[in-house]
Amino acid sequence: MSRGPRAEGAHRSWGTQDSDCSILHVDMDAFFASVEVARRPHLRGLPVIVAGSERAVVLAATYEARAFGVRSAMPVGAARRLCPQAVYIPPDHAAYRAASEELMEILREVTTLVEPISVDEAFLDVSGARRRLGSSTSIARQIRERVQARLGITCSVGVASSKFVAKLASTHAKPDGMMLIPRDATVAFLRTLPVGALWGVGGKTEENLARWGISTVAELADTDPMVLRQILGEAAGAHLHDLAWGRDARPVEPTRTEQSIGAETTFATDVYDMSFVESKLLDLADRCAHRLRAQEVLARTVSVKVRTSDFRTLTRSRSLVSPSDSGHEIYLVARELVSSVDLRGLPVRLVGVRGEGLERRSTAVLQLTLEDAVGGKTEQQRLADAAMDQVRMRFGRSAIRPAASGRGPTTVLPQVELS
Repeated sequence: MSRGPRAEGAHRSWGTQDSDCSILHVDMDAFFASVEVARRPHLRGLPVIVAGSERAVVLAATYEARAFGVRSAMPVGAARRLCPQAVYIPPDHAAYRAASEELMEILREVTTLVEPISVDEAFLDVSGARRRLGSSTSIARQIRERVQARLGITCSVGVASSKFVAKLASTHAKPDGMMLIPRDATVAFLRTLPVGALWGVGGKTEENLARWGISTVAELADTDPMVLRQILGEAAGAHLHDLAWGRDARPVEPTRTEQSIGAETTFATDVYDMSFVESKLLDLADRCAHRLRAQEVLARTVSVKVRTSDFRTLTRSRSLVSPSDSGHEIYLVARELVSSVDLRGLPVRLVGVRGEGLERRSTAVLQLTLEDAVGGKTEQQRLADAAMDQVRMRFGRSAIRPAASGRGPTTVLPQVELS
């Protein structure tokens, strides 16, 4: 879902030559909200907001709601103040997953070179499909028509010679549009944009560049690369200078691997009781570990996120001695990380656990401690985790849960037989 800065001047036509533009970026328009409206046609044209509880954040909003200033990740309370007449719908993630799978199937009918980057967007390399389906822009139009016909929702498509520019083009094509940026027009297009449009330029980097009088891509492109390296560091300075001149040689990678896996929860009311927070950490660590095992990957780093009642978000992370997919290990580290956070006396609104630095279990180098080697605890935990996974596969996630004790989490098993 594209949310990058846009420039009004960039909306004009940049040409029609697409023979050297084989990269497409397909991005669904207000995906979750569009899926809900497609299921409820009587809501078409109305401001619709997808959100959970009153204390949660906005997951998606139709463009009619966005006209009032509603944005994704905005607290629901703030959204209600901006657009009290909106229709609020609780999220149905199963429906969104089904729509996402259908979307990816449509894209793979065009080419096998599809790189999903979220549930509602993907890159395609159509260089091998043009003989069969026509020009790049023709393929983009066909994709938009197929998505509309099969899903009943719209998407926007950017066509360019690189992934970076194709994504920018789809952002400027929204909603329900297509934009082509020919290779020869790439630099001219980029020079119309604010510097925040560049990948890797977040709020802090944007402020840092502004102190040096750099607020547009054109100004960054014209800055001496040595100066940029001094401002941003060697790697970031060189990377952003390349992007400002349209240099992005990364290919579309169909086998994209997740960089992290995690889970988080927003409490119904702000929580002062840290024992309650720890009990939620245990569940989140278990959910995170279950997903790691399902994808046969291990996490080398555990990170936590804590949001206090004033919406301040704090993160902490720690590398593990050996990469792991154990909920027990992840929980113990997460608990210590959360206890190190200075909450300034405020209650907790949200807590999250994430495994990062993922590597395939089949190739990971595992290091046993002396305690593990003598007591066999690692193997015991692995067998317990495998048993939990089997139970959940047959009876659902709620059939089994971890329980905390003074020594850490233990597994509570229901009375079921495994075969």
